[in-house]
Amino acid sequence: MKTISRRTMLHASGVALALPMLEVMTPGLAHAAATPRRMLNICCTLGLYTPSWKPATAGKDYAATEYLALIDEHRNNYTVFSGYSHEEQSGRQPHNSEITWLTSARHPGMDGFQNSISLDQTVANHYGYATRFPSLVLGTATPQSQSYTTSGVMVPAETSPSALFSKLFMQGTPEEVEREEQRLNDGASILDNLKTQTAALQKSASSGDRAKLEAYYEAVRTAEKELVEVKAWMGRPKPVVDMTPPIDNPDRGDLLDRIRLMYSLIPLILQTDSTRVISLMVQDHSTAIRAPGVTGDQHGLSHHGQDEAKIAQLRTIEREIVKLLGGLLTALQSMQDPDGSVLDQTTVLFGSNLGNANSHAAKDLPILVAGGGFGHGSHVVHDGEYNGPLCNLYVTLLRSMGFEVDQFGQSTGALTWS
Repeated sequence: MKTISRRTMLHASGVALALPMLEVMTPGLAHAAATPRRMLNICCTLGLYTPSWKPATAGKDYAATEYLALIDEHRNNYTVFSGYSHEEQSGRQPHNSEITWLTSARHPGMDGFQNSISLDQTVANHYGYATRFPSLVLGTATPQSQSYTTSGVMVPAETSPSALFSKLFMQGTPEEVEREEQRLNDGASILDNLKTQTAALQKSASSGDRAKLEAYYEAVRTAEKELVEVKAWMGRPKPVVDMTPPIDNPDRGDLLDRIRLMYSLIPLILQTDSTRVISLMVQDHSTAIRAPGVTGDQHGLSHHGQDEAKIAQLRTIEREIVKLLGGLLTALQSMQDPDGSVLDQTTVLFGSNLGNANSHAAKDLPILVAGGGFGHGSHVVHDGEYNGPLCNLYVTLLRSMGFEVDQFGQSTGALTWS
């Protein structure tokens, strides 16, 4: 079999199209190396209306609800979970649970609270700079995210699809690359100076302060390592994709289009192996949504107080959000890897930090897991007086990606289903 380069591209009329991984690019090795596992997390922070989302029965023969009927063509590619949550999610503000959806840290926002590492950053730390970006953290409204480092520091979200496209796929001019390299070099120089200053402080510091300074040293070492890794990627060409750069939608009320723009980029990001970990926070407060028949903002409508008119508008918005998820699953399923579709190799976690947005209740969360090589097609329900730990599902997701873990957050074990 004749081989071709992994960098082979198709050219026509000035357009270049990068090819996916093909067996002919790696003869004899096409099935020897497993396709890398990926993770995609999507959280709708204003919840999903329970009667329209949650099936009435458990098992494989559940009747599709109003929302799930919109994506029922993918039923064999996803599993719905009910009766799972994190414990002690009441915080200073009623929506504080949105910052702990991927961490499960207790009492978010209260005095002395410090978040723990999030699910996505746990995976990103494992993969590191095997890809250009260890992870991508995205948002539809503000830089707030649900992604937190080992130190409990929030990773800011990118909200501009055009800026994201540029960062991923637009090769800068030589002058721009030089400026970026200089910026990284300046950062390295600053870190060197910081190390010198902290070393001087060690001599007169107390034992408690020396422990803090040692943690600071470790942060500096980590930053230095990352600078080296980032600089290494500077000299490598970015993937070439056959896609017109997206144009940002400045209309804060057009939430659905802002979701659609982000979703249009995700399959390309995963197929080009630009990163293996993506998290998207769907958030919109106090903005009227552009959708037929909708006059209110999603946040206000989520506090419907059982008003049927408000519920009808809320369902209109959420139906469109679920439809967009279906389109994303279709796109991921249609892209092929050596070991199957991109969806087969990607664990998609979709849901919300609120089980009842009307009352800000962070119980019985709406959760769906798609792809990832799991056996799908069921509605898995935890029965009992108390919810099951959602982190048990997180342990299972981590194990499916090759992590040898027994615990994450509030987990008590791994969640299994048939």
